[in-house]
Amino acid sequence: MATQVAARVPADLLLRGRVLRPVDAEHIYSNPRAEFARLERAGALHRLAPGLFAAVPDDHVGRKWRPPLEAVALGTAGTGGHTTSSALMGISAARVHGALPRALNVAVVAVERHRNTLQLTDRKAAVLFVRRAVARLDVQRHQTELGQGWVTTVEQTLLDLIARPELGDVPDAAREAVASLIPRADMALLRDLATQQRRRRALDDALDAHEAA
Repeated sequence: MATQVAARVPADLLLRGRVLRPVDAEHIYSNPRAEFARLERAGALHRLAPGLFAAVPDDHVGRKWRPPLEAVALGTAGTGGHTTSSALMGISAARVHGALPRALNVAVVAVERHRNTLQLTDRKAAVLFVRRAVARLDVQRHQTELGQGWVTTVEQTLLDLIARPELGDVPDAAREAVASLIPRADMALLRDLATQQRRRRALDDALDAHEAA
């Protein structure tokens, strides 16, 4: 029991989120990198990429555990206190909405500032950051294994997939997700959003193609 308690990530550190960097712990540890290495060895931290870790749930400490890719993407985008300026979008939002059951090797997240694509080392996958004005997107709250954040709504997700099906380099999956989401969308809201975001023609073409299929 004592070993498990010693392996827990400090509660004060978790206030910053469950995706952590050594720099986040400078107010707690005099040598954050060494302490993170100790917590990783004890199974309390899971390394996602160099310098980036996920806090392991207490009931999984010391056991094999890996968070879902979409949770990693949202948690990573929220590092440094940016949780309100990021949202899962595109194919990742489609995954959250159940429009694409199979796992992918890429996640897409909207952020306010430019960030380079993150190559994960705990799996063959990447997190693609897309610069967007997140406050202008239609979003809803979403709870993941790594905390709470935002995800685009069904309607916003549809518009994004229609406008940029190649984003993430999975166009077949994007088309599959569009076909799955159209019957679930609020058409009045969808058309209003398309008008506001100047995507009405692209939406009408997509709806016509869906009806013809």
